[in-house]
Amino acid sequence: MEYYRSEVTPDPEIPGYRRALMDVFETILLSLVLFLGINAVSSRIRVESISMQPTLYAGNFVLVNKVAYRFGSPSRGDIIVFRYPPDPTQVPYIKRVIGLPGDRIRIADGKVYINDQLFTEPYLTVTTQRGGTWVVPENSLFVMGDNRNNSSDSRSWGWVPIQNIIGKAEVIYWPPQKWSLLNFPSAAAAQP
Repeated sequence: MEYYRSEVTPDPEIPGYRRALMDVFETILLSLVLFLGINAVSSRIRVESISMQPTLYAGNFVLVNKVAYRFGSPSRGDIIVFRYPPDPTQVPYIKRVIGLPGDRIRIADGKVYINDQLFTEPYLTVTTQRGGTWVVPENSLFVMGDNRNNSSDSRSWGWVPIQNIIGKAEVIYWPPQKWSLLNFPSAAAAQP
């Protein structure tokens, strides 16, 4: 049996203070890279209104996936964060996607119909009082808050252009007792 021996040349001794400075620099550099990487793919927002109750309450902090729609399209029931269409310089809004491009939205007798099919929304605790009919144009979405009777949404100011979307709200992360996933399959249009 043959034995092999390798010799490793040790690094030249680096004085203690230089090694400590290098460690601090490496830690700061790694932290900066992680911070920039995380901010490139996500955002954090604080909910400021009551328009999404009972799903989201004022004071909840939400993690937003900024790359969700680079690889896919919004779906009915998604909760999105977007720049307010009439004035994109305002604080971003958070609402639920109800209508997709080409959809015909009709609200009557407290119920929402999409393309003449009842839209089931188990997350709602109130009926929708303000009615009407809308057809969603291309490259746009129709959005509403879950607190339908106290929400400024597409019924008031129109469509959300898809390019105004910042991202998809994924998780409530603060306060800890409210931790939950936001985009589970819970909304569906009834079959004829």
